Amino acid sequence: MELISEINFGLNSTPIKYSNSIKKNYQRVVSEGFFNYKDQIYLYSLNEKGKPGYDVITPFKTNNNENVLVNRGWIEKELKGSSEINKNIKSKKITGLLRKIYKPNMFKPENDLKNNIWFSINLNDMEKFTKTKYPNFVIFLENPETKVPLSKKITIDVPNNHLKYAITWYSIAISILLYYLYFRRKK
Repeated sequence: MELISEINFGLNSTPIKYSNSIKKNYQRVVSEGFFNYKDQIYLYSLNEKGKPGYDVITPFKTNNNENVLVNRGWIEKELKGSSEINKNIKSKKITGLLRKIYKPNMFKPENDLKNNIWFSINLNDMEKFTKTKYPNFVIFLENPETKVPLSKKITIDVPNNHLKYAITWYSIAISILLYYLYFRRKK
């Protein structure tokens, strides 16, 4: 419930000027600066329909000389490295939602820095890759006019699959019990 109210507050807030000192998750921010396209990374991701592709994460240097990562949106796999995704103007004013970078779970593969294929945003890997330090936040760009990359839609619709999980686990438990009873009776 706290997460939903935090997201709702952020989505309805007036954007404030970005600074590396902001530590509020889901805060809407605005900033001016320059994208660094040569150091952008491709974070493996699925789109809303479950199709594999990449989120384009581009370093951004604000006019106040602060570095931040910007999730510009999702692209199809074939567009990785294409100049088509970087048709933005060099100097840019951006608006977006500030989100904390969370530690990946233990099942995520390691990032492939050599081929620029990422499975999680690891700030140590980012520093190795770009030779720059970044804060523990990413700005999710709000740009509904742009189709490539396609901006991520952040909503308060947090997935709730508890019933599906409960049914699955109870079905497994019943299956194991039936197998146990069957083999016990057979002996």
